[in-house]
Formats: sequence, C-alpha cells, structure tokens
Amino acid sequence: MKLNDIRDNEGSSKERMRVGRGIGSGKGKQSGRGGKGQTARSGVRIKGFEGGQMPLHRRLPKRGFNAPFSTDYNEVNLGRLQQAVDAGKLDAGKPVTLEALIAAGVCAKARDGVKILGNGELKAKLTLEVDAASKAAVAAIEKAGGSVKLLAAAPAEGA
Repeated sequence: MKLNDIRDNEGSSKERMRVGRGIGSGKGKQSGRGGKGQTARSGVRIKGFEGGQMPLHRRLPKRGFNAPFSTDYNEVNLGRLQQAVDAGKLDAGKPVTLEALIAAGVCAKARDGVKILGNGELKAKLTLEVDAASKAAVAAIEKAGGSVKLLAAAPAEGA
C-alpha cells in the first residue's frame, strides 16, 4: 500500500446537492424549501409560532420555584458510614468531619456541609461533627454509643 492509494470507503461520503440549477436536477426553482416567504429564507424561522394563536408554551402554567439561598448538603446515610468504617476508610477513633468524609471517598466535594440521614444500621461508635442530622440518625448514633456535634451555621455574608 502506498500513500497515493489511500481512499475513503466506497459510499462513505455523499456528493453535495447543487440546488437551484434547473428543473431537470430535481432541486430547481425553490430548491426544496417549499413556497416563498419567511420559511424559504435562511436564518429566520418562528419556532413555536401558531399563526397568532397563543402558543402552547405560553398557554401552560408556570410551575416551580428555585430558592436563591437554599443549602445543598452532602446527604450521608448511616449505612454508608458503617461501610466506610468496615472498609477501614474511616477511623472510628477520630471525629468524623466533612474533610474526613471526603478523604474516605464518602462525599465527592464539600458543597454546603454534611447532613446525616438515618437509613441503614450503625454499629461503630462514632463522634460526628456535621452541619445537620435527622432525629432518627441522632438516635441511632447515640444508641451505638457515639455522639453528634452540630456545627453552628456561619452568619450570612453582608449581614
């Protein structure tokens, strides 16, 4: 094989269609764009226009609300904490903080803090320093002999 023998596979590319070149080409006169007017022009097309009738996207009601100052916690279940302790990634002797959870691979990134949820079973005696915890989670941690210290929320900037 030589460099001048290299070719594309047969049928891998199509020839460009030359439009507007006579009736015999099959794409003459209006070049497959239908009639005249806005839809025949390039760059302009009314999307969602329904001939003056109120368009569907404006007839339907608006829904939902995004709270501008909502907190986005890393939510960690008790079962996930127990998994990390069993795997030796979390040290039960040291306090469990956000940094420890990220180092153990339980949380991917910091976000606004950590919230402990009560799903799963916890056998290890852990000292947790987190931003929030559900009542069920606190009860389960204390039952296992551990403790939960809730970190005070930092004051909002500009206040």
